[in-house]
Amino acid sequence: METLGFDLSSIDLGQWWGQVVAFTAPRWLPSLVVLLIAGVVYVVARAILGRAQRNWVTRTATRLDDLAVRLLRQALLLSSGAWAIWRLLGIWGLPTIAQWVYAIWIGVLFFPLSRFVGDFLTAIESEVVTRTETPLDKTALPMINTAIRFIVVALGVVLALSELGINIAPLLAGAGVMGLALSLAAKDTLSNLIAGVLLIVDRPFQVGDRIELWTTPNETGSWGDVIEIGLRATKIRNPDNLVVVVPNNEIMQRDIINYTMSGQDIRLRIPFSVAYESDIDRAKGLLVDIATGIEGVKGDPAPIVIARGFGPSEVNLELRVWILEARSRRSIADEISEQALRAFEKAGVEIPYPRRELYIRSESDGGSNSGP
Repeated sequence: METLGFDLSSIDLGQWWGQVVAFTAPRWLPSLVVLLIAGVVYVVARAILGRAQRNWVTRTATRLDDLAVRLLRQALLLSSGAWAIWRLLGIWGLPTIAQWVYAIWIGVLFFPLSRFVGDFLTAIESEVVTRTETPLDKTALPMINTAIRFIVVALGVVLALSELGINIAPLLAGAGVMGLALSLAAKDTLSNLIAGVLLIVDRPFQVGDRIELWTTPNETGSWGDVIEIGLRATKIRNPDNLVVVVPNNEIMQRDIINYTMSGQDIRLRIPFSVAYESDIDRAKGLLVDIATGIEGVKGDPAPIVIARGFGPSEVNLELRVWILEARSRRSIADEISEQALRAFEKAGVEIPYPRRELYIRSESDGGSNSGP
């Protein structure tokens, strides 16, 4: 008999069917038992976890127990399914595929574990860290969170490959060589990233602080407010509303002058000069009176004036005052200087200017000196 181009007479269907029955008959019952055990374990464990979720977990204020229950549910679903498939493949004589299933189960199981670790760290940040007096920067914790989650997933992949008998040493060596090449090619970028991490850890300034700038366009302000701290660069807005983007590596190599880190009140030094012929005590008294009447200047400690030194035609004075708001130092200094100019002019205190006296000796005068 020939059907669909095949000669079925040459095939002993009875013998073939007998072999199929002989192979499958002893395996049906163990397979059903495996499926039954996996199903019962999953249903019972899920019911227990659901009851715990309703009666205990939802009544607590923390999210940590919710995260733990969710991890157990996901791990239970993956484990029960993977175990059933692994056992069925072993029963039906497919040990190689069963080994692959086991390795894949190990690797996949680390994905919900990675998610749990990330959510756990986020919960710790919101429930514990932010309650302390020195909270971590909002940029540092997400970066640490991402790095730890990546490490957890990488660990799962390594364990899965080792379970399959794959030697990961050559892969690690290749990754090391590639990483070295990339690090050499992106040396500046990596140095900025490392400097960004150090800025986040050391916290010499934070968003909102007012710091000194080192390189700014001509005729613009030399200080600014930090508006963003990134992993590669820091953005600072100067008083002319210009945003200066400074690479983190450059910031870490300079002295950082932070006007607001130590608190709101800072000491302000304003230099003045008066002529030698002027009344120094009168000039000092005028400056103290002016500073005392300026809004934003603290009365305790009281303003003082000291003589810093002598110049070619002037006595150098310095007014030292404490101000309540560090951000007002420029406006306060401007107001004090303006009022001091008017007060000196009214009181007859001379502000010196460069001058020279010239004496001419005439030979016809017998070497006598004439006036200037």
